[in-house]
Amino acid sequence: MDLDTARQELEEFIPHVKNISDSSIKKMAGRDLMRFKEFKKQGMAVKFGRFTQKENKQIQKNVEEFLALTGLDSAEKLLFTSRYPEDKDTIHRLKTEHHFCEKISEGIPRPWRLIYYRARKMFDPNNYKGRYTTEEKEQLKKYQALHGNDWKKISELMSRSNLSVAMKFSELKSAINYGHWTKEETQKLMSAVEDVMRRKVRTENPSSLSSLDQSARDLWIDREQLYQPLPWTEIETKVGSRYWRQCKQKWNSILTRKLTRGQQLCKGTNGLRTKITLIKRLYETKAEDASEVNWDELRSAVGDVPRAYVQSKFYRLKVSFVPCWKRKTFSEIIDYLYENTLPELEEKL
Repeated sequence: MDLDTARQELEEFIPHVKNISDSSIKKMAGRDLMRFKEFKKQGMAVKFGRFTQKENKQIQKNVEEFLALTGLDSAEKLLFTSRYPEDKDTIHRLKTEHHFCEKISEGIPRPWRLIYYRARKMFDPNNYKGRYTTEEKEQLKKYQALHGNDWKKISELMSRSNLSVAMKFSELKSAINYGHWTKEETQKLMSAVEDVMRRKVRTENPSSLSSLDQSARDLWIDREQLYQPLPWTEIETKVGSRYWRQCKQKWNSILTRKLTRGQQLCKGTNGLRTKITLIKRLYETKAEDASEVNWDELRSAVGDVPRAYVQSKFYRLKVSFVPCWKRKTFSEIIDYLYENTLPELEEKL
């Protein structure tokens, strides 16, 4: 199959396929396209976002069955083959002979790459080592000075996962302020987001800027682009005094205020209506896990707000109204909110 045909066929299952590189399209055409078509016949849509408990169990089952089939004695050998150089050739041969790609993704309607990354996260023993000691933090700073952002190399030296060392260094590299945002910090954040957005517009649609007169080249962004993920570690670096998660939360609060023109969605009568609508819509989804919820549809029901706003409203609802919520499943939380909290809120309204 040629590249253009593959991209065209994949577009049915992956709306953002135009932003995927040619090399990734080639891999997906081989690993995913037939799987996606089979899932479509079964009435199953291709999924993204957070993995459900059911999917995690399926990945665990797939890995265990593959280990039994090949005789390999650990998932770490299977998923982190580079850690076992003496067994590398044998493991690669077994993976090829027994169709590792197909086996690991059985029953899961997601791109193979995402399933593989999820499996690596689940089965990496270096992921579950608790808090960093003072010595480890100093080690991390030294290794980063020596090796830059080669997180794979640093993770091997520290016996921690790639993601763990990258995020911990992001947290350590600057003096983080936990107080109120100053005007200067907020302005830095707005400028950093604008820089990222401007670059994104130029990359994805250069004609949109070149066709304008110089005097009219104010940044124009399609509303949907405002809801897309941003490179928060890059934005964190530009702000300098805040951790990436703080930047994300602050930007979402700014975005919410601007899109709603300052309406108080979370206070008074409006706040009650927002909570009631959110509980009803979540109950109607009949979702078993948060990752099965279409948060973009929910945000349009609540108001012209970012999806992160809706997710944070749900978090506040369960923390405020559901006793022992950490011990309950997602569906149990929704049922409690619908059966117990909703009547109280409607009476109050």
